[in-house]
Amino acid sequence: MSWYNFEELKKLIRKDNSVLVVWDVQEALVNSIFNREEFLQKLSELISAARKYNVPIVYTKITPYPDRFQNPAFRRSFNPGDIVKEVYPQPGDVVLNKNTPSIFVGTNFELMLRNVGITTIVFTGIATDIGVETSARHAQALGFLPVIAKEAVSSSDKSAHERSLQNLQRLMLVLDNKDIIERWSS
Repeated sequence: MSWYNFEELKKLIRKDNSVLVVWDVQEALVNSIFNREEFLQKLSELISAARKYNVPIVYTKITPYPDRFQNPAFRRSFNPGDIVKEVYPQPGDVVLNKNTPSIFVGTNFELMLRNVGITTIVFTGIATDIGVETSARHAQALGFLPVIAKEAVSSSDKSAHERSLQNLQRLMLVLDNKDIIERWSS
């Protein structure tokens, strides 16, 4: 059972009210996912469409707290590396350094969107079951229309990725690239 008319929600996706979020597509994460080549191809396709239709692109990067401010219980020596070269940001794209699994905590992302009237956030990236899902749920709670680009999200844990998509489909739009690009082009 869904609480929304998803066909009506799809009509709210437009190139002039959307942003494309490329969540943590960094070297170590991309190298750990179960569908690397397919993921990068589908992500590249969506990024190209966003550029074609002048949809702004915001990349996120995992950024640890300074050592002195890192909670010792959560300290880790993980280095995610840089954004992968296959989808590297171009001039005009925004790169947000963030410390949490929500794009809204500790960043100016919400203010940026509200400044220019963006209401639809198309989420791509890694990991579906962690930061993508957390940020999409947070976006919805703040009154934005979150859209999950199901071909352009992934995880190192395939079953967690699939469960996350199933859960999100009950709450928000989870669409193929074709559907998203079709909305941007109309």
